[in-house]
Amino acid sequence: MRAAVIVFPGSNREGDVVRALEQASGERPSIVWHDDAQLPPGVDLVVLPGGFSYGDYLRCGAIAARSRIMDGVRAHAAGGGLVLGICNGFQILCESGLLPGVLMRNASQRFVCRMQYLRVENAATPFSRAYRSGQVIKVAIAHGEGNYEADSATIAALEQSGRVAFRYCDADGNVGGHSNPNGSTNSIAGVYNSGFNVLGLMPHPENLIDPLVGGIDGRALFSGLAAA
Repeated sequence: MRAAVIVFPGSNREGDVVRALEQASGERPSIVWHDDAQLPPGVDLVVLPGGFSYGDYLRCGAIAARSRIMDGVRAHAAGGGLVLGICNGFQILCESGLLPGVLMRNASQRFVCRMQYLRVENAATPFSRAYRSGQVIKVAIAHGEGNYEADSATIAALEQSGRVAFRYCDADGNVGGHSNPNGSTNSIAGVYNSGFNVLGLMPHPENLIDPLVGGIDGRALFSGLAAA
């Protein structure tokens, strides 16, 4: 698997993503600067990592979404290439039009940083193939604007088409209440585009790939992508 990790001013999770991808595939991904004109040739997967692109001084991800490299990312996605956006990367994908909806300020108005359980909603995609539908996994979250919102028609379309990738839940897979850390509609933690080749999610699977840091539940996302 040939992967490229896009770095914007303010990105800070690219090293974690590189490590996760290299562990899964045995190949070191390319690092691509936001002002580059195009992606490296032959790339299978593009990853937009977490962080605080441009300091989140406008809407989170709004400036990065207009970076020069995003034209290449959109073309890659339009051609069926895989795109993964994590945390700030999810925000950028929404702001760039590659995914529907928007990430709002957490309902608590506070930054949330903790371990979090997720329920896998759709295990039939390149990103989730190493999981099973309904499986509960533990990952990490660290965000202030993770409250996923969209109009009611968009939410209904996402639900009906199986495009909700993950939901926040408790250890038993129950959704709602205190298991939702940011107030996201329907406890949505990640969504796919209509072609299921673009995934955005707020939690950080790249931080749970080693037992030394508390678990390896995030590892399957990257190993599944490598196998795909």
